[in-house]
Amino acid sequence: MKYKETDKLWYVVYTRPRWEKRVAELLTAAGIENYCPLNKVTRQWSDREKTILEPFFKSYVFVCVSESRKWDVTYIPGVVNYIHWLGKPAIIPNAEIELLKSFLDAHDKVYLQRLNIETGKKIKVTKGIFLNLEGTVVALRGKKIQIQIPTLGIALIAMDPDNVALVSA
Repeated sequence: MKYKETDKLWYVVYTRPRWEKRVAELLTAAGIENYCPLNKVTRQWSDREKTILEPFFKSYVFVCVSESRKWDVTYIPGVVNYIHWLGKPAIIPNAEIELLKSFLDAHDKVYLQRLNIETGKKIKVTKGIFLNLEGTVVALRGKKIQIQIPTLGIALIAMDPDNVALVSA
């Protein structure tokens, strides 16, 4: 697929450990569109409990840049390199970034689980923000379903199985 020079694409950069928020700030200051998904997490200290914003993906920040500015990103302090797929920086579809943003905005208690299992049946979401989205069932656990996002190699766990239907082959 050929892209115009003005087309902006989403990529994932790998950051130094615990630099995700700082890299996002530096990218913004450099005029580079980025997205560092944050998750509310409650931490317990000896004297108090505190809710903090923690990066959802450890050492990852998403950047949206044109081909001409793609390598400018690697000069930002804290950026190690792009995440590669088949020898090239991996391109994340805009729809998946928007889906991730919507999902994290709609749910407070979300956790990440890396996928190391085979995929299963195809499903179609029948209710909620993922209406008409087709995906793959990874596992069912009580009233929760794992939804696979293949390009990121993750599963989001929070959807009620009553809100999906099997897709016929």
